[in-house]
Amino acid sequence: MQQEKKALLGLSLDELKTVVKSLGMPQFTAKQIAGWLYQQHVGGIDEMTNISKVNRERLAEQYVVGAKPPIDCQRSKDGTVKYLFPVADGKFVETVYIPEHDRATLCVSCQVGCKMNCLFCQTGKQGFEGSLSAGEILNQIYALPERETLTNIVFMGQGEPMDNLDNVLRATEILTADYGYAWSPKRITVSSVGIKGKLKRFLDESECHVAISMHSPLPEQRRQLMPAERQMSITEVVALLKQYDFTHQRRCSFEYICFAGLNDTMTHAREIVKLLEGLECRVNLIRFHEIPDVDLPGADEQRMESLRDYLTKHGVFTTIRASRGQDIFAACGLLSTAKKNEDLKN
Repeated sequence: MQQEKKALLGLSLDELKTVVKSLGMPQFTAKQIAGWLYQQHVGGIDEMTNISKVNRERLAEQYVVGAKPPIDCQRSKDGTVKYLFPVADGKFVETVYIPEHDRATLCVSCQVGCKMNCLFCQTGKQGFEGSLSAGEILNQIYALPERETLTNIVFMGQGEPMDNLDNVLRATEILTADYGYAWSPKRITVSSVGIKGKLKRFLDESECHVAISMHSPLPEQRRQLMPAERQMSITEVVALLKQYDFTHQRRCSFEYICFAGLNDTMTHAREIVKLLEGLECRVNLIRFHEIPDVDLPGADEQRMESLRDYLTKHGVFTTIRASRGQDIFAACGLLSTAKKNEDLKN
């Protein structure tokens, strides 16, 4: 039985050096391969023309580039595109391309399903089916048709980044390294509900922006919305963040989905101000994209504007995030759930 070839996509420069050494190739070949992968985005090893034919053949005996195109997409009238990418074991993840004026943001996934099981999240309803490799994370960028237009990447798709921290850090290393995409870490935001130990490690080992899913400043209520509150409370998360400097280029933000009559009151606004006092940060208020079998009504525009105005007036810079892709499978998890259900029927 022929051994399955391994993917080069997702390997760091050090890992590529190990590959070329094992194949008896010159050490400098590793940097050449990295250039072809992360700067030229080649489709195959035979395109790496500054590597000798003999060494290309040697490399191709055991490795492939490993890029996989999306298998489906949904296009919104506002320009948003949701792609479905294949990953290991016949599973799928979603990636959302969001163009806006002179910016183009890509929302990437890091897991199939999610362990966090937040009440309002379709991905959590799927259960957890596995973490993506660094290559599978990067493939969402590598194989994206609009790749050349990207200005920002957010790890806000399916899965909890801190629950797959090693692969998220490897992916962000390649995105920011000179041998890789050479992006500024300030173009990348990684989200989290707050995972004890992992969030601190991310803050120490990465310079990327951090976005915390808050959704309620009240621990008891947040626990009902987000079971992860039991492991690391929002007060612990904020206390940790206050140990870091966000007064320069690195940014800290909080995501806050507004539910009518649930977390959109002035009591909540006052508690947010109290909680975030002394932390340089911003709050992004988000409209709720309804998902099946979840009876949570979204707050109306007037209530969201009142929240924004109160928070801003009391020193917490706050924006209302524009809602995108409403006419397609907008919320995380809907497109991959539809594909999963289709496969089960077949």
